[in-house]
Formats: sequence, C-alpha cells, structure tokens
Amino acid sequence: MDARDVLIRPIITEKSTALMAENRYTFLVPLTVNKVEVRQAVEHVFKVKVEAVNTVRVLGKTKRMGKTQGKRSDYKKAIVKLAPGERIEFFEGV
Repeated sequence: MDARDVLIRPIITEKSTALMAENRYTFLVPLTVNKVEVRQAVEHVFKVKVEAVNTVRVLGKTKRMGKTQGKRSDYKKAIVKLAPGERIEFFEGV
C-alpha cells in the first residue's frame, strides 16, 4: 500500500486541535492498516520522526429518518505523536 493511501485525511476537531499543542496529530486511516504502516506513512509523507502511534476503531452510529434506518460507516483514526522539535507545517494554519 502506498504511503498516500494510508493517510486518508487529517481530522480537525476541537479535541484534535488541542492535541496539536502536545505535538500529537490525528488522521483518518483505512480499517485495514496497522500502527507500523501509519508510522512509515507519516514519516515518508511529512519527513518527520514519529515517537508513538495510537489507533482507535470507531463504530458507526445507527441513524433513523422516519421509518427508515441506516448506519454510518465504521472508521479508524490514528493519533501520531512526533518526536520533540518536530512539527507538521500542514496544520500550522489551523
């Protein structure tokens, strides 16, 4: 799998923005990737040193609209902690 296929998009929320102060960045990743693949992808794409990777599998919620019922997709997010002194400039404008 190519490094750019591993990182689907960054997740920008109030909580993830607060984590950026601690040098942690959050990405949406495919359900099939593991921590090693996420580490290699971030190091390759952004040219930074990764210290730790935490992954969370989020189950999609069941939603109703009238009688019909549907389900949002499951997804996985990866929280990447960078080594001290490293930054991802992509997020600096947020």
